Amino acid sequence: MPLYKARVACPDLIVVPPDMQKYKAVSREIFDVFASRGFAVEGLSMDEAFIAIGTTTLDDARTCAVAIRREVLERTGLTVSAGVATGKMIAKIASDSCKPDGLLAVEPGEEAAFLAPLPVGRLWGIGPKMQSRLSVFGLTTIGELAALDDGRMRELFGSWWQEMRDLAHGIDRRPVETDRETKSISTEETFEYDVRDERQLVNVLRAQAIELAETLERERILAATIGVKIRRADFTTVGRQAHLREPTREARRIFRTAVHCLRRAGLDGAPVRLLGTRVASLTEGDALQTSLF
Repeated sequence: MPLYKARVACPDLIVVPPDMQKYKAVSREIFDVFASRGFAVEGLSMDEAFIAIGTTTLDDARTCAVAIRREVLERTGLTVSAGVATGKMIAKIASDSCKPDGLLAVEPGEEAAFLAPLPVGRLWGIGPKMQSRLSVFGLTTIGELAALDDGRMRELFGSWWQEMRDLAHGIDRRPVETDRETKSISTEETFEYDVRDERQLVNVLRAQAIELAETLERERILAATIGVKIRRADFTTVGRQAHLREPTREARRIFRTAVHCLRRAGLDGAPVRLLGTRVASLTEGDALQTSLF
């Protein structure tokens, strides 16, 4: 819901302006806590991560999670919810289930029982469309999905039926990956009021280009693909991108290419709710002087 509509629906709504720089700084502090114990850490977002604490008992793992949550609270004043399990998906679902400020541990061997009463949409890989399709066949819980035979699973999920069968039974062997290759970097802004003025959209792209250029400079990487993401007021989303002959991390080139992509989208004054810029096709490169405006 756009913020202006939320304010109409709730006149007493308290709106706190975002402070992304502060969020990023606190996020780095929290991730420092995660990494300080020497465990493998896989960041999912600014405020979410997997931590592999190695082979240990459930009680020891729970104790470790308690200590991490306490240290984050002491250093930042923020609470952390944590899920403890043998696999990434179960840990994620457990963490989501005990928010806010909770800790939920799932005993080894109890993964399927933990999942069984939950909606099928909680499984990774099942979105709203697949959830609706499954409901037509009377499949609404993960337990009902897990009870299907292999032939029926193959009919429903095609080539990835085995992965879905395993996940429905709580089997997730994917390791915590600390060195995942960054495929793209993006930034976006959701507007309080829908925007029709192209000049205002261009100004947003300018600020996003500077932010992305600073990130590329800090990470010592170059980008050869620039794209924009546009969400209209009716929530339809369109994207446009362009490939550069030479990779760059100059804000000016990112900005000019993003504006080109914006105009290719053919908005013709259509109201825009969200605008984002993305850089991809990333490669390592020698340091270049970043030009601004």
